[in-house]
Amino acid sequence: MTVTGWDGADDGPRIIALWGMPRSRSTAFFRMMAERGDFQVLHEPFSNLAEFGSAEVGGRTVGTEAELLSAIRELARSTPVFFKDTTDERYPALLADEAFLGRDATHTFLIRHPVETIASYHELNPEVRLHQIGGEAQFELYRAVAARCARPPVVIDSSDLVENAPGMVEAYCAAVGIAFLPDALNWRPGQRSEWQRTSRWHAEASASAGFRTTRRDHRVDPAADPVLSSYLRHHLPFYETLHERRLRPAVPQ
Repeated sequence: MTVTGWDGADDGPRIIALWGMPRSRSTAFFRMMAERGDFQVLHEPFSNLAEFGSAEVGGRTVGTEAELLSAIRELARSTPVFFKDTTDERYPALLADEAFLGRDATHTFLIRHPVETIASYHELNPEVRLHQIGGEAQFELYRAVAARCARPPVVIDSSDLVENAPGMVEAYCAAVGIAFLPDALNWRPGQRSEWQRTSRWHAEASASAGFRTTRRDHRVDPAADPVLSSYLRHHLPFYETLHERRLRPAVPQ
């Protein structure tokens, strides 16, 4: 699929998805996309459905994945849609919807080294389970999308994003076919209504005004913990494979 900037001239699909590992700064990316002003933005509709049993799409409440996919398609008929979601759960109906994985949406992926994801996730939920780290589910979804697209899906690394936000966002916009809007890289801090259900997970995004590197000393070292180190060994190969395929930042002109 080619996205053309949403000037009304494109009759093709008008959906862009960002699938992020948990704790990968995907909410900050969502905040940047909201700042653009040219997309209807949806915050974690699949995750909300999995956790709470319902999700809101364009004023419509849905209770199943099939209804959610239908609602996103319906909304995109009147306005371009961007949604971000996380891969700490697996979404069977999504994986079975070949049209949505292929021609109906542009799927992109935000990765983060699992040692950082694990430490950050554990800080908020010490009972974190293996699958919630998200690397395996993200890779499964990547492969499903790649099998149905002529070009490899766009992958960006969270570390690259905070080290060179202008270059990475410009490269991302070029890759998905939308205009690069530098002013959207900065925004006013504050919580948004979309993430009130899960606000404690988005405290850093609420306090942010742009993409920034934050150095934190987590209470646990995943590599040294007997349980978390097994999580690291499990998810690291999926991350490393996608890391090799990641988008590089745009070179300043």
